[in-house]
Amino acid sequence: MSLRLAAAVALTCGKGFPVVRDAVVDVDDAGRIAWVGPRAEAPAAPSTPVRELPGLLMPGLVNTHCHTPMSVLRGMGGDLPLMSWLQDVMWPAEGMLDDDDVRAGMLAGCVEHLRSGCTTSTEMYFFTDAVIDAVLTAGSRVLLTPGIIAAPGWDRLGTWQEMRDDVSARIDAGGLRFGPGERVELGYGPHSAYTLSPEALTTIAEAARARGALMHVHVAESKQEDVAQRAAYGSVPAELREIGALGGRVLAAHSVQLSDADIALLADAGVAVAHCPGSNAKLAAGVARVLDLRRAGVRVGLGTDGPASGDDQDLWLQARLAGMLARIDAGDAAALTAADLLLMATRDGAEAIGRDDIGALEPGRWADLVHVDLDDSVFVAPDDDAQLVSNLVWAGGARLVKDVWVAGEQVLADTEPTRVDRAETRANLRAVSARLRAAL
Repeated sequence: MSLRLAAAVALTCGKGFPVVRDAVVDVDDAGRIAWVGPRAEAPAAPSTPVRELPGLLMPGLVNTHCHTPMSVLRGMGGDLPLMSWLQDVMWPAEGMLDDDDVRAGMLAGCVEHLRSGCTTSTEMYFFTDAVIDAVLTAGSRVLLTPGIIAAPGWDRLGTWQEMRDDVSARIDAGGLRFGPGERVELGYGPHSAYTLSPEALTTIAEAARARGALMHVHVAESKQEDVAQRAAYGSVPAELREIGALGGRVLAAHSVQLSDADIALLADAGVAVAHCPGSNAKLAAGVARVLDLRRAGVRVGLGTDGPASGDDQDLWLQARLAGMLARIDAGDAAALTAADLLLMATRDGAEAIGRDDIGALEPGRWADLVHVDLDDSVFVAPDDDAQLVSNLVWAGGARLVKDVWVAGEQVLADTEPTRVDRAETRANLRAVSARLRAAL
């Protein structure tokens, strides 16, 4: 054992949602959790340093859908509907990005994630090496599904076949997961049914299944995007089923415009959904049927989407929005409880991306931990379990995150990143953004 963390309370987000008082979390030399429980029951560890924390310990948040390098484009086209924003603003701007730009955006975004308590982001983007380098520099964790697309302007990065084959070659050469603490996992990121042919989607899905990799795809985000697919197949989920693109690990981002039949199809195929309420609301794309998806047995995690579409990369905000929108939709103030929302941001998100090694404080999982300050007026009764969780989700959140560990390594200390200089990452981000804005 390399480290023992002790705190007044731990929200493990494990099965049954146990709340542990006077808690201890032991971390082994590999960076995994060795033991979790009350201090009085902790195994003897006389030579292990003990870090006494005054607040609350919980697992790192899991962002199930993100395009973090787009932080350099934040705010551009901010009042446009999805397809106009994407085709008229984003794609021309992204056409000017290079590796250094993407690294700058990703690195600043990683710092932003960590400062909000998010340790894992599920990314769909291009310039794979730049994204990986930024993650390993900041010390966060990523499930990276390099983008695969066939749309105007994107051929400068190669054909969809070349994009697919690059992912396959990387996995075949280095495995699905690599880096210190297995901080990087690779998957496949076919953009959507409206930017890729059925042949492309089918072969990408086959490649992903053959390697046990995640296939991460935008599905039914708005009414405008997939008119042709609905005319031909009835819906995008129906198309994916008909062309053999389901099965294995599949994550459907957004999934807003779904019928009852679509939800049943996703459930039957074991497809998970990344729910991005903030981005969907900002782009007027609609509200996903989260309660119906959950009732059908579909795994649902939370996502911020990209910082150019959803703008705010705070997963706590997404949790609150998910709860409020679901309650309005159902006319039920208990439709999603505070505990439900916290689990969606942690364990449920991990399950949605097919990971049983993150998302909860349980032995064997990676020691991705967040220390939250309890010395704040939002916690009116911190000794009451239900009140504590309610205050944390509905009134606390990102601003109370003090420290973060990934694979047992402290990567945020008293709100500041330990591996990089935050001011420098911000300056680099702004320099890229200024250049792009001047060129458009």
